[in-house]
Amino acid sequence: MLELSAPVLEPPKAALSPSQTEAPEDEEDYTGLCHPECGDKGCDGPKADQCLNCVHFSLGSVKTSRKCVSVCPLGYFGDTAARRCRRCYKGCETCSGRSPVQCLSCRRGFYHHQEMHTCVTFCPTGFYADESQKTCLKCHPSCKKCVDEPEKCTVCKEGFSFARGSCIPDCEPGTYFDSELIKCGECHHTCQTCVGPSREECIHCAANFHFQDWKCVPACGEGFYPEEMPGLPHKVCRRCDESCLSCEGSSRNCSRCKTGFTLLGSTCITNHTCSNADETFCEMVKSNRLCERKLFIQFCCRTCLLAG
Repeated sequence: MLELSAPVLEPPKAALSPSQTEAPEDEEDYTGLCHPECGDKGCDGPKADQCLNCVHFSLGSVKTSRKCVSVCPLGYFGDTAARRCRRCYKGCETCSGRSPVQCLSCRRGFYHHQEMHTCVTFCPTGFYADESQKTCLKCHPSCKKCVDEPEKCTVCKEGFSFARGSCIPDCEPGTYFDSELIKCGECHHTCQTCVGPSREECIHCAANFHFQDWKCVPACGEGFYPEEMPGLPHKVCRRCDESCLSCEGSSRNCSRCKTGFTLLGSTCITNHTCSNADETFCEMVKSNRLCERKLFIQFCCRTCLLAG
């Protein structure tokens, strides 16, 4: 008996989808000019954000879209190895890396610390803010703190003292700071402390010297007497009364008189006023020891000058 095989049925053409019946078309490649910043891999369009790679740097991210740039903008630095613009540390306007110590300039409100290469809101101790350049500049080595200028100290470092608007080294007694040689020099031998090498620049006198007319002298000159002053290690020469040639202990305690004056006790009386007002009165003045008072001496000069 002859067996017939069942015919293979083909699906009707109407049942096939267009994608099955039509041959796929290739997507057209961009053949136009690329942006000048696009690299050797080409581009998908003419814009800088359509480059497949970059000649210089890629700026942005997948989320914000990337584009090729020749120079990274402010707040970024160029990573040449990765050919990418990477963000600077906060506060930095320009930088050489992502570290906080790689800032080259700072944003508004910050000062550039040129030694540490950081951006700070306040300059640290030993530095002052230069408002014109917005940088932290170093104070003078003697200053702990300063303002506006390196040598305009407000606080001195240890071993320095504030004097005449600057910090000078604490020199040993008998020496002074020489600003030209930048070292301590010796005072004049009459000075215990001084501001310079001459005898007219003493601050305090050496032992057994007195201070007179801005100099330290072994003895007060004629017409002066030595007087102790609280807080000073030396005596100061004070001027005697104008009638005294010399005096002791006080200005009116005369020991010798000038020409035209007569010494009465410890007072110098002018010669032309040496007369008595009234003998009885003057005897009373003398007996009551009032001759030492200048007023009574003038009235009873002759009586007071008599011995006894």
